[in-house]
Amino acid sequence: MRTIIVVNDVSQAPTVEGLELVAARDYLSDPAWAAGRGCRVLNLCRSYRYQKAGYYVSLLAHARGHRPVPTLSTMQAAKSSTIVRLLSDELYDAIQRSFAQETESTVCLELCFGREPQGRHAALAAALFGRMALPLMKATFARSDKSGDWALTGCTAMGIDRLPVERHEFLVESLRAFLRRRHVPHRPDHGRYDLAILANPAESEAPSNAEALHRFERAAEAEGFAVELIHRDDYSRVGEFDALFIRETTSVNHHTFRFAQRGAAAGLVVIDDPESILRCTNKVFLAEALQRHGVPAPRTMIAHRGNVAQVVDTLGLPCVLKQPDSSFSQGVVKASDPAELREQLNRLLRRSDLVVAQAFMPTDFDWRIGVLAGRPLYACRYFMARRHWQIIAREGDRRREGASEAVPVAEVPPAVIDAAIRAAALMGDGLYGVDLKEVEGRPYVIEVNDNPSIDHRYEDGVLGDELYRAIMADFRRRLEQRRRPPEPR
Repeated sequence: MRTIIVVNDVSQAPTVEGLELVAARDYLSDPAWAAGRGCRVLNLCRSYRYQKAGYYVSLLAHARGHRPVPTLSTMQAAKSSTIVRLLSDELYDAIQRSFAQETESTVCLELCFGREPQGRHAALAAALFGRMALPLMKATFARSDKSGDWALTGCTAMGIDRLPVERHEFLVESLRAFLRRRHVPHRPDHGRYDLAILANPAESEAPSNAEALHRFERAAEAEGFAVELIHRDDYSRVGEFDALFIRETTSVNHHTFRFAQRGAAAGLVVIDDPESILRCTNKVFLAEALQRHGVPAPRTMIAHRGNVAQVVDTLGLPCVLKQPDSSFSQGVVKASDPAELREQLNRLLRRSDLVVAQAFMPTDFDWRIGVLAGRPLYACRYFMARRHWQIIAREGDRRREGASEAVPVAEVPPAVIDAAIRAAALMGDGLYGVDLKEVEGRPYVIEVNDNPSIDHRYEDGVLGDELYRAIMADFRRRLEQRRRPPEPR
């Protein structure tokens, strides 16, 4: 991707070999810049204030399909004291570690593309830039007189004209490091879109293993996408892309939800979208939605401190208790007698005012039906772990899993497919993994996952690479649908 540096005065900016310096006035007024696409614009103008040249550079870059750094949303976020406080909270641990030995009560760091000259606060500088991508930034930190804790109190953009000449060499080094780190693979000639895949290589129970992620990348490139794997520190860059695919376990109080929100607000095609995350990660919502729309599910009641005594009469024993935001069999327990029921309910109700209680339905395996845009995509049988009633058995830090088997969708009982499609439709039109039990030929929906596992050699056991290609083709379909002009009335 072509990269240019836009400044107010070219004579005040250092030369960077291989990059073009462009005066802001030329970028804003020359028709040639309006015609080009596939360009990254590093906006180093002296001011990003409303209606100043720097503001218009990023504004027109968006309109032209260029990729500005910083984006308009980053400019506005830096001005918001509320967002700065939220950012300080998110980086709390990193801030305390970075200033643990600091004797002053206030510190100002001048950062160039997420680096600071002394290198004393390298980790904090990189984390801050990952969330507030101002190329030249003055970040102010202060220590509380009462608690002694440090906090970020301000993020201010600096113009290149305010950078001393002796810092220009450091700026060039930082810029080159930024470009190496942010390299975007070459877009195929037939491609028109940029896709970000959010993943966490360190996640122990990630929804896709490394080989699956690699196959998603290949499939996306085959569909005409330029693909980049991004991580939680890339939050400020979401607006650079056309689509966002979240392949990290989602949760509402989590950066994955903030990524989804930011992507949706910026007009990206997002899977998983924020609404799906909100709905699927709360089993109370699922229980109510399934009951209201007549989708078959185990006998269910929403337990709270006022109706604990009714659980046994309603469901019998044993029964299953679920923390509303549980995942990967965590926060899901079986109560076999009244004493165990009381103990487990009291434990779960300390965390949440509501708990989902369901009749226990033992089966040898659960069905998993992958549903994409309202259609069945793949199917698996997940067998229970040996000598356990769940797919995953946890014993301290250890876990045991039952076997899994990919099954052609055509061989799944039609009633199972129908129930899965109906359940997924209650969540949205994204990508879902619907878990069901089958008892005496009748399906029962257990849960709908917004971030279903798609691992190489497991869920792709029947479709192979076609599974990854189908998902990427759907991203492309959604993008082209958005860009298609409306039908004349």
